[in-house]
Amino acid sequence: MPEALLNVGGKMDKLLIAKTLELVKANSPKKNFKQSIDLIINLKDIDLKKQEHQLNTFVTLHNSTKKVSVCAFVGPELEKSAKDACDETILAESFPRFKEKKEIKKLANKHDFFVAQANIMPQIATVFGRVLGPRGKMPNPKIGGILPPNANLKPLYEKLAKTVKVATRNEPVVKCMVGKEDSSPDEVADNILTVYNAVINSLPNEKHNVKNVMLKLTMGPAFAIRAQENEEGDKDRKGKHKKTEAKKSDSTTEKRESNPEQLEKEKSDETIKKPKKKTESKKKER
Repeated sequence: MPEALLNVGGKMDKLLIAKTLELVKANSPKKNFKQSIDLIINLKDIDLKKQEHQLNTFVTLHNSTKKVSVCAFVGPELEKSAKDACDETILAESFPRFKEKKEIKKLANKHDFFVAQANIMPQIATVFGRVLGPRGKMPNPKIGGILPPNANLKPLYEKLAKTVKVATRNEPVVKCMVGKEDSSPDEVADNILTVYNAVINSLPNEKHNVKNVMLKLTMGPAFAIRAQENEEGDKDRKGKHKKTEAKKSDSTTEKRESNPEQLEKEKSDETIKKPKKKTESKKKER
């Protein structure tokens, strides 16, 4: 398990990620579009039937990974602020035009996040909850998505532009986008460290619930972070062991050569230990 990732901002951390990222790019097929860089965190010893083992949170990255789209459900009090900041604004008085479920589905497909004015939340839940709820797109207080009537939506929009949802669904694995193929390695590393630490802090046994951490491009194979480092580490350890044995052998030889009397004694002992060959005359006597 890549425990080195725990030290956020450490030089070795980013170096390991950069090496893995190079490996990912070198072994992924080239496409005529910029592929996304996906982070995969495989978990272990997790029972998703238990609520405390389920992961469902939002992480604000250091660097944005894509252009997000935000829709605001507001009353007249927040109309101007919402129109200035968000991609689409839907006033409470327009809710009746979303009677058809297919209209709500179209809306859900268009936007990444939905925010809302607090005092009209009951209406929002009644009209949009049946579609946005199961998709996990209802306005969420965890990300500041429910606002008072006098709020400024611009800071929230800027925050959401760098926010990703991190969740376990039907399997013990977390997947999220941490950059684009042309993103700087430093930005990608910052995003990976941010997500990784947010995930382990949300797990019951923290880093002990992590099986491995992998990176991949959209159309490429996945590579484990530290895979290369571990192989090199094994080689280094074997090399060091051989060097140690060689040093011991050299040291023993030097000691023996520096002590002629000891060397002569050892030769004498070896001679005594060797069995004497029977002579031809003794064989004839027999």
